[in-house]
Amino acid sequence: MATDPHILAAARQAIERHGWREATLERIAGEAGLSRMTLHRRGVTREAVLAGLAHALETDYRRAMWPALTGPGTARERLEQALDALCDVCDANVELLAALGESTRRGIFHDEGDAVLTRSVFTEPVERILRDGAADGTLRGVQDPGETATILFNLVSHTYRHLRRGHGWPPERARRGVLQLALDGITT
Repeated sequence: MATDPHILAAARQAIERHGWREATLERIAGEAGLSRMTLHRRGVTREAVLAGLAHALETDYRRAMWPALTGPGTARERLEQALDALCDVCDANVELLAALGESTRRGIFHDEGDAVLTRSVFTEPVERILRDGAADGTLRGVQDPGETATILFNLVSHTYRHLRRGHGWPPERARRGVLQLALDGITT
C-alpha cells in the first residue's frame, strides 16, 4: 500500500535522488527492494505515494510547530522558533516540497474558494502566535491574522527553499536573511 512506511521511505529516497519527475515506480520499487510488479499488485501509484508523503509532511510540520506553540517565552521568541522549525521542515523535504508545489498538486497547501489561503494545518500555529504577540505586545497587531499567517508561511518557506535550492546558500545564511526580514516586518 502507498501508506506502507517502507514504501514511503523508499519513495522519499527516490525523490531525493532523482526528483519527482524521475522518481518512477520502478525506482521507488528498487529503493524498497521490491519489484515494480509487486507495487502494481498492491495498487501503489505515484499519486498515492505522493499523497502518503504529503500526509507525513503535515504530521512532521505539526510536530515541528508544537514546541513553539507550547513552550515558554514571548510570542516574538516563539514565532522565531516556529519559523526556524519551518526551515528545518523545508530542509528535510526539499524535493518533496518541489513535487507537492507543482500546479496539479498544490491542493495540499491551498484552501478552496475565492480567498485562496494556505490550508489551516500550515497556518494555524503561526496565526495563534501572532494573536499571542498582539496580546503580549511583542508582535504588531494585524487586521487579519489568518492572512498574515499565510503570508509569513509562504514568505519563509518559499524564499528559504529558493535560496537553498536555487542559489545554493548554506542553511545558516538563508535562515538568517529570511527570518530577520520576516521577524522585523511583524515585530513591534
